[in-house]
Amino acid sequence: MVRVVLITGCSSGGIGYSLCEQFALQGCKVYATARNIAKIADFGAGYGSSIEKFALDVNNDESVKRCIDHIVEKEGKIDVLVNNAGVTSPGPLIEVPLDDIKEVFETNVFAVIRMSRAVARVMAKQKSGLIVNIGSIVGEVSTPWSGVYCASKAAVNSVSEVLSMELSTLNIKVLHVAPGGVKSHIADNGSSRFQLAPDSMFASYLPMIQKRIATSQGPDSIPSEVFAKEVVKNALKETPPRYMTLGGKATFFQFLKWLPRGYVLNMVWRTFSDKATA
Repeated sequence: MVRVVLITGCSSGGIGYSLCEQFALQGCKVYATARNIAKIADFGAGYGSSIEKFALDVNNDESVKRCIDHIVEKEGKIDVLVNNAGVTSPGPLIEVPLDDIKEVFETNVFAVIRMSRAVARVMAKQKSGLIVNIGSIVGEVSTPWSGVYCASKAAVNSVSEVLSMELSTLNIKVLHVAPGGVKSHIADNGSSRFQLAPDSMFASYLPMIQKRIATSQGPDSIPSEVFAKEVVKNALKETPPRYMTLGGKATFFQFLKWLPRGYVLNMVWRTFSDKATA
């Protein structure tokens, strides 16, 4: 039986786009969504009708309902939801505009709950389903100059844990994915959103802030296609895992979680605060 997959945040060049391709390659019917579907490039002819684009604003209740209703009317079910849509707003935490912080939490956290709430009702009727939440390793080990993103992904981690317990009563499984470095446009998007205030108290740290923005796209970052292939393989298992992590620095960050927290935070701070190495 063909599984129906709904993926958010599928703009070209990102993780969501690669996830669409990989799910389709495994025989799934995929709904690739984005607020502006013009940002989703056409998929190759080899995918045929297995991938359908649909406009979806994850921050708008009516848009979410319209999307869910469309899929259920056409397919009769939704087997997998991938909450991938996300934004970042780099900079010193106390200087990031509050409106920007609210936008990050709206998209990275509240939208995950909004989408999960809408899809859970469909899956509950089916008595089956999987919700995949894309978090981050920095939601588990924080880094400076990206505090808003770290905090939002820490919240997603907690949301995933709670949903995995509560939705188990409805036979709905939850897979939390904590990516390390994965090649995508997130660093470019972060750079375009970042502007240090003229009167910033952290002006001398500008090179380190820029270093932090670029870290996720470092030489050890893995291609989004490789990341997506592993996620899809795990998501389509009869019993998906509750948690998985992969990508640049992912193994190292797992090791850091076992060390004394103060030691880890000092080490991370040194990495992104030494102006002499900028």
